[in-house]
Amino acid sequence: MLENCYQFKITFKYNRYTLYLQFINVFKVKKKDIKILLVDDEPDILEIVGYNLSSEGYQLITGENGIEAVELAKKHKPHLIILDVMMPEMDGIEACERIREQPELNNTIITFLTARGEDYSQVAGFDAGADDYITKPIKPKVLVSKVKALLRRLKDTENNTDAVLKIGSLIINREEYKISNKGKEIILPRKEFELLSLLATKPNKVFKREEILDKVWGNEVVVGGRTIDVHIRKLREKIGDKSFKTVKGVGYKFVD
Repeated sequence: MLENCYQFKITFKYNRYTLYLQFINVFKVKKKDIKILLVDDEPDILEIVGYNLSSEGYQLITGENGIEAVELAKKHKPHLIILDVMMPEMDGIEACERIREQPELNNTIITFLTARGEDYSQVAGFDAGADDYITKPIKPKVLVSKVKALLRRLKDTENNTDAVLKIGSLIINREEYKISNKGKEIILPRKEFELLSLLATKPNKVFKREEILDKVWGNEVVVGGRTIDVHIRKLREKIGDKSFKTVKGVGYKFVD
């Protein structure tokens, strides 16, 4: 169940970043109301992973192949979907693509949990629309920690253009186009600011190159693939190299 909260000023605190929003309707999701769809054709995975997620208080839904993944996603509209890649009837890559075609599931977080650790498999997963890619084997406690980190993305701040976003010592004021780090104001050109703002709206999410080009540059000009690399390099020089991570063949993410 979602609870509506209306306040003159609302402050959210999630780990190292804080988001301040004014005059908006905010939805708080209770842990017991978070739905996770786990899809894998191995019964042992469903049992072990399912047990650990259920023990954390999440609502668990399970499936055994890609077709069931799509059907269950449409029916239950989960907050998080965990997919295997190699599955009968329909593999996880195709299932992910079909789920992403559903407008009502745009905000659903999708991660792969698979033994396929090759670079091309990971690239295919991200291209299909996944938010993350986790390789087996993985200890249950580590997986639960990763799930919690993924679920922190539920609060989508991307559409709150008047928000002030604080990530550690970095403060981004998207309304006034101002940035400060450790109390020192940083002047950024417009595109560097917009790129940083985009990546920082969802810390640890991998933004694909195509998405970055579309949301930051749009149809304004024709830009080359190296344009993003150059802007990221400049941001690393001004904000800090450790704040940005390159996912080879896919894109970039902001590390909180």
